[in-house]
Amino acid sequence: MVEKIRNNRITMLLLLTGAVYFFLKVIVPVTAPILLAMLFVTIFGPLLQRMQKRLRLHRQAGAVLLLLIACVFLGALVWVLFSWIVGSLPDWIDGLETLEKNMGVIVHRICETVGRTIRIDSEYLENTIFSGIQQGIDYFQLQFLPGMFSQSLEFVKGLGAFGGFLVTFLIATVLLAKDYDNIMNRLLDREECYLFLEVVCGVIRYIATYVKAQVIIMTIIGIAAAVTLGIGGIQQGVLWGLLAGVLDALPFIGTGIVLVPLGIQQVFLGSYGRAVCCLLLYVACIFIREFLEPKLIGKKVGVSPIAILLSIYAGIRLFGLWGIVGGPLGFIMISQAYACIFRNSESSKA
Repeated sequence: MVEKIRNNRITMLLLLTGAVYFFLKVIVPVTAPILLAMLFVTIFGPLLQRMQKRLRLHRQAGAVLLLLIACVFLGALVWVLFSWIVGSLPDWIDGLETLEKNMGVIVHRICETVGRTIRIDSEYLENTIFSGIQQGIDYFQLQFLPGMFSQSLEFVKGLGAFGGFLVTFLIATVLLAKDYDNIMNRLLDREECYLFLEVVCGVIRYIATYVKAQVIIMTIIGIAAAVTLGIGGIQQGVLWGLLAGVLDALPFIGTGIVLVPLGIQQVFLGSYGRAVCCLLLYVACIFIREFLEPKLIGKKVGVSPIAILLSIYAGIRLFGLWGIVGGPLGFIMISQAYACIFRNSESSKA
């Protein structure tokens, strides 16, 4: 029975796909901190060995030191961004006051221009726009803000869940760092674990490539946005551009979380050229990411960029937001396991 399944490539592919889907859909959400700790220890295993030899640190101490360095770096980055945003609040408040004064005049001019162009009543158009703005303000005051307060309990629960995730990850990392060599030796002693190890190596290679690709893309977009906004004369444009590069890693919204509000602000301030600059920059950032991401990941992993693109789409459809990572990850797991099974079966026949 097993031999028949092995010889039937379509059946084997379907079984592997079902197993990987079950793993990503059911197993990963439950064991995420443990799996992340295993990944961390495996990726940084060589570095931990060097620290153990040169600094004479135990693996557990080395793992804790690496985690502390990462936390300090991320904390410093968050602090710098937070300080800059808080420092920019007075300028934003002044800008909002100017915006409130100029908004009526700007909307009136736009409605007059549109009314003359498409031959409709500009006064009716202006009243419709102001009515929509007022409805948006009423919704924000009467529904959005009360909804935010009612969701505060869910936010606290989310923080508690994240705290539990973080504590589990830290403890699992220290424990796995201590017994990593014993675990790997036991796996290598068992022939049936070779498939598992090959899949793990493929996944690690993909994740390392994915992270490297994201850093490259974020750097390119951050520099391009900083230069463009700086040359465009937008206030603190360089810092906004760098922030857009950092936030570009966020799925779907990416640089839009910075460039779209910035462009809208420029429209209401009457700087139409700068608003167009923000819009074109946003489109260019999307194009850069869509062009570079499949090429950087597919080329390094040895998978076609089209396959990576399709796996991202399938991952989003199946798993939601995290499918951007889970889709390609599942594709790599299936391809690695499939290749390993048929390579072993062909070698056994020979």
